[in-house]
Amino acid sequence: MAGHSKWAQIKRQKAVNDKARGRLFAKLGREIAVAARVAGGDPNFNPRLRLAVDNAKAQNMPNDNIDRAIKRGTGDLPGASFEEIAYEGYAPGGVALYVECLTDNANRTVAELRHLLDKKGGNLGQSGSVAWMFERKGQIYLDAGCCDEEAALEAALVAGAENLERDGDAFVVTTAAGEFHAVQDSLRAAGLPIEEAELAMVPNSTIKVTGRDAEKVLDIFEALDEHDDVQRVYSNADLEEADWAVLGSS
Repeated sequence: MAGHSKWAQIKRQKAVNDKARGRLFAKLGREIAVAARVAGGDPNFNPRLRLAVDNAKAQNMPNDNIDRAIKRGTGDLPGASFEEIAYEGYAPGGVALYVECLTDNANRTVAELRHLLDKKGGNLGQSGSVAWMFERKGQIYLDAGCCDEEAALEAALVAGAENLERDGDAFVVTTAAGEFHAVQDSLRAAGLPIEEAELAMVPNSTIKVTGRDAEKVLDIFEALDEHDDVQRVYSNADLEEADWAVLGSS
């Protein structure tokens, strides 16, 4: 879990130049469109859409972009139809990878991901090859500099959260999938601003990775994140703080 939350923090820090922000907005727009297509365009009656919109606003995505993405999802504006697919595989050091994608061409995406992993020392596996190593959990990120830890912990636990831990400059609240939205509402009601929230694939255990393998794993994380069809990357890698620091400053 700590490895995934660290990568989430680094992605937020790195999305500062126009190219990176444009890629981020495109991915957020896809998620909004798919959520609207699946359960309608009103966030008040579509929890997945509300989450997608909240995350987009937290990343300062313009309201016009959000509105257009919703309308593409409901069919009020033309746009590509995206399919949700999860790919599983391995990175160097025996690290398991679970990669969630939204794509308008599954054949293209799987070919590109297979090539990417092969080139960087990993490999794509069969469906189910690593999913059993993970559990779907809610993860909610709060800015540790703006939140009182005791107040955050109380609001989270009252609503049924499993725990709260500090990871760098963030408090990470973990919930069962079924309590995810209730905990978010409780944190908002307590006046605690949410930086990001997601239903994540959290590893049941982690594998220590160091040295050259750690460099290769981080290289794969970054390459996957830069792929247009990849929405989220999860792994069971446990890396040293120094390794994450190199990636965060690159």
